Amino acid sequence: MSEILQEKSAKQEKPIKKRSFIDWRYLWYQLTGSPLTMVGLVVILLILILVIFAPIFATHDPNTIDLRARLASPSADHFFGTDEVGRDIYSRILFGGRLSIAVGFGVVIVAGFIGTLIGALSGLIGGWFDTITMRIMDVVLSVPSLVLIMALAAALGPSLVNAAFAIAIVRIPYYVRLSRGQALLVREMPYVAAAQTFKASRWHILRWHVIPNILSPIVVQATLDLGNTILLAAALSFIGLGAQQPTAEWGAMVATGRNYILDQWWYSGFPGFAILLTATAFNIFGDGIRDILDPKQNAH
Repeated sequence: MSEILQEKSAKQEKPIKKRSFIDWRYLWYQLTGSPLTMVGLVVILLILILVIFAPIFATHDPNTIDLRARLASPSADHFFGTDEVGRDIYSRILFGGRLSIAVGFGVVIVAGFIGTLIGALSGLIGGWFDTITMRIMDVVLSVPSLVLIMALAAALGPSLVNAAFAIAIVRIPYYVRLSRGQALLVREMPYVAAAQTFKASRWHILRWHVIPNILSPIVVQATLDLGNTILLAAALSFIGLGAQQPTAEWGAMVATGRNYILDQWWYSGFPGFAILLTATAFNIFGDGIRDILDPKQNAH
């Protein structure tokens, strides 16, 4: 009898695993059932492997100048040809991908974190705080995004860091509106009312009840934003407000290569294709994640 009681007590003392608010096994199961989404995921993983391990896959130093190989066409020695000073375009694309993709992830993380926190607080607190916050967001959203990003980047000065900062500022209101709408729904749930009955603090409710239950649409929005952010960063570099020469960055490479587009198509063609492929892969993957995590889709 004592042994049975000891076994029961031992089972009761086992740590309970914390429930995940996103069922990752179900998500993976759904991903494997969508061939197009899996193609996007595979392309993203291949690109990330290439840019992360760029020193291994690169054939030349991206900044080494060789005037004897100036504007050389694609060959076995230079897979994607060379630029106007003989630098290997293939190697520069690999190292430039580090900057372009890092900007995409950095902007999404910063804008998503700040926007989600502000929006969740606004939806949970309500009142004057909600009114003031949303009016500020409305003012920012009333200006065309690209125009506002260009104005901020120009005011801050031409650099990739300032361009990323400008994009992040403009993207924050989208996360604020999304998270606020979700928080307004969550705060009416019985478990939030129960927490308030037990005098739980707003920070406790926000951390344990609101934010975990609004993560799904935020993840979808962040995934879709990655491709758009990479395109915006490349566009700013193209017009001279982002990365500056001799930095290896996709948008800056396309901007310089456009001067040679008629005769040396590879100069701007391959960096442009890298931008297109990466942005398309993230958009395809983001669409698949949206279809999986959207409750309306799952209901059918």
